[in-house]
Amino acid sequence: MNLRNFILRRLLLSVFVLLGLSIVIFVISRVVPGDPARMALGPKAPQFAVDALRQEMHLDKPLTSQYVYWLKGVATGDLGKSLITKRPVVEDIKEFLPATLELALYAGLIMVLFSILFGALAAKYRDSWLDTFIRIMAYSGVAVPAFVLAVLFLLLFGYIWPIIPVLGRLSPGMEPTTITSLVTVDSLLTGNFAAFWDGFKHLILPALALAIGPLFQEARLIRSAMTDNMGKDYLAAATGYGISNRVIMQKYLLKPSLIPAVSVMGLDLAALMGNAFLVEVIFNWPGISRYGMTAMLQKDLNAISAVIIVFGLIFVLVNILVDFIVAYLDPRIRLGGKM
Repeated sequence: MNLRNFILRRLLLSVFVLLGLSIVIFVISRVVPGDPARMALGPKAPQFAVDALRQEMHLDKPLTSQYVYWLKGVATGDLGKSLITKRPVVEDIKEFLPATLELALYAGLIMVLFSILFGALAAKYRDSWLDTFIRIMAYSGVAVPAFVLAVLFLLLFGYIWPIIPVLGRLSPGMEPTTITSLVTVDSLLTGNFAAFWDGFKHLILPALALAIGPLFQEARLIRSAMTDNMGKDYLAAATGYGISNRVIMQKYLLKPSLIPAVSVMGLDLAALMGNAFLVEVIFNWPGISRYGMTAMLQKDLNAISAVIIVFGLIFVLVNILVDFIVAYLDPRIRLGGKM
């Protein structure tokens, strides 16, 4: 199996995953108690208005026809109107998604960079105090969810030690010219370094709250893989050829040891947005996760379905990217084990 066939197979499987996700979302939106048309118009709306909206939403047709109409709307970008904002859900997604993407991007960078660093250090100095510390933090990361860390950060840096901002995305009057809707990126593109620094400070705490848990767990995976590979014959051969320890550590030991961790990193990167639901609420972050939380509390089915679709699409895209990275690190995977 060459690289082209590997990519085509992954893309084809992703299409089926998205199709299955659409079916699940549609079924859930239809089995929820209550009439979607009545919920959209309110309990005091006249019956003729409800019937007209049911006809407009195709709720008077069989479920299979409803699914075809709904899928066609999703494919064309028509996700309906939100009960919360009273405007098309697509506009809400365009407004709130960039904030969560930016938060997940910084949390992901922290998670990936420091997990590799701590994992490599723990393997190099195994059974030391550093290794023990990373092990304890990995267990703590499993036990302590992100929203608990968010509350602790809010109390520490919002009341006890207020050295960095804890609420919102930017301070008043710091809004840069919108280009990508990513505050730090737009600030750099427009040369507004004051807005960049302000946005970066606002990102620190929510990004850390999301990243700390998976960071140390992945560091333990990297440490474990590197420790197992240290006894392999190819490393002994590399040492015998006189290759320096730094090159052996970075090229011959770290690279193959990243393979099991990269797969987990991909899942954690995609899960960052799902874990951000309560974190965004705690830090008053204007992202799509907080929007989705509000939609759930208000039973806004159109908004809920749109948020799930967006998150599902991000999961699929991240998994495809992870497959490519793993295939690059391990040729046996992209060649189907024929080596």
